[in-house]
Amino acid sequence: MKIFAILFVSLFSVSAIVGQTSKQAASRTWIADVTIISPESLDHIEKGSVLIEDGRIVRVERRQGAKAPAGATVISGKGQYLIPGLIDSHVHLASVPGMGDQSGKAEMVKAYYQQLPRSYLYYGYTTVVDLAVFDHQVLKDFSQAPLHPDLYDCGEPLVFANGYPMSFSPPDVRFKLFSNFIYDPKQASSIPSEYKPEDHTPAADVARVKGSGGICVKTFYERGFGRDRNLPVMGADVIAAVRKNATEDGLVLMMHANSLEAQRFAVDGHVDVIAHGMWNWGDLDTKTELPDEIKQLLDRIVEKKIGYQATLQVLEGLRAYFDPEYLKTAAISKVVPGTMLAWFNTPEGKGFKKELVNDDTPDAAMAQAFDNGPLRHGRQVVAYLASKDANFLFGTDTPSAPTYGNLPGLNGYLEMQQLQKAGLSLAQIFKAATISNAREFKLDGQLGTIEPGKTANLVLLKKSPLESVDAYDSIVTVWVHGTPVSRDSLAIETGK
Repeated sequence: MKIFAILFVSLFSVSAIVGQTSKQAASRTWIADVTIISPESLDHIEKGSVLIEDGRIVRVERRQGAKAPAGATVISGKGQYLIPGLIDSHVHLASVPGMGDQSGKAEMVKAYYQQLPRSYLYYGYTTVVDLAVFDHQVLKDFSQAPLHPDLYDCGEPLVFANGYPMSFSPPDVRFKLFSNFIYDPKQASSIPSEYKPEDHTPAADVARVKGSGGICVKTFYERGFGRDRNLPVMGADVIAAVRKNATEDGLVLMMHANSLEAQRFAVDGHVDVIAHGMWNWGDLDTKTELPDEIKQLLDRIVEKKIGYQATLQVLEGLRAYFDPEYLKTAAISKVVPGTMLAWFNTPEGKGFKKELVNDDTPDAAMAQAFDNGPLRHGRQVVAYLASKDANFLFGTDTPSAPTYGNLPGLNGYLEMQQLQKAGLSLAQIFKAATISNAREFKLDGQLGTIEPGKTANLVLLKKSPLESVDAYDSIVTVWVHGTPVSRDSLAIETGK
């Protein structure tokens, strides 16, 4: 996949050379008298104006009274707040929430995919990173939609042979679905003979990611859960080889790791980003306070400045099946088609619940089990890391499973609420979703701040995100490469 931002830079350069003055003036937008909130200068928040030209920010005036350039379209930001477009660095665009089997639902799925980019924009996400490419056509369609966030990806994930998540697929198809797997000589008898060891080394797999245009490498350390337990996992020698090749190819190394054991492995393996919070404490699960053993590992994460995606909505997205009020949330109708919401309310639409509980345990008891178990663990870890000002990266894992509890765009807003509840400050949340993500994924030359030369991906709010988390639900306008879009026009009711 060619990276859209690189293509845009090329087009911009050409247009800058051949464009006429009158054409440039017509493409100018002057956002005036607005409070500018940019993460690199939170100690210098002023009212001012921003000039957009040909999809880029070309001038930032942090003072009142600056005059609009001749011919520019003037948009008043009086009483409002301008922030950089938000970045969700952990999405799965090809997965449809709440739906494992898509048979007989082609029209519903089609309507969902058509709305998908607009739903992210509705909540201000102008950039997303897909961590595991399974369906290239879905990503292509997303990037060709009339309005869409910038899209980057990690290519096809490096899954250890027969490990998570390929273990969920039948043995006769899993290697085709996860063709960029890492060969394990110890499992040679259970790997189809058509796959040669030399074609599935860490070096070969990382090279395929690089060749596809990926900006990151996704790996996994997961021994499994539910019916799939004791899965094979990579060893220290394998992650060392992946680390070496990712570094040589300039790719960000990420690891799915949600347990104490897995995050210790990730830290020892020198990954750049841990792609989940730590809600599985292993032998320490019964502890009510954060154990010293975990604190010591978290201190290493802070010291090494490893990017940390808390993804608390992974758990909340499962808990949603035991919350009778969740599907009544008004915002759901803004981000998914009405036919899909109606289907969610049917027995078939709630089918994933059977994967979470296979007996008659009351919903209230299941919800409490989440609250007192993995969610409590995850929040305690996040609180400790927040107190140490860890390198938080905003990522939602949307959707983390076939759950209707992780809906595009809305899941990001809910994740922000969970992060604040767990102990992140509003400034930490803001930085995680803007400058920290941009820096970690080496996109900060284009994204993450309001500065001259940056892509004009911007969000205009009625409230300050440094004063309340619900500011992220007060969006007025979203700019995508300089094109203004009314938030209301992005909702499903009016966005079809």
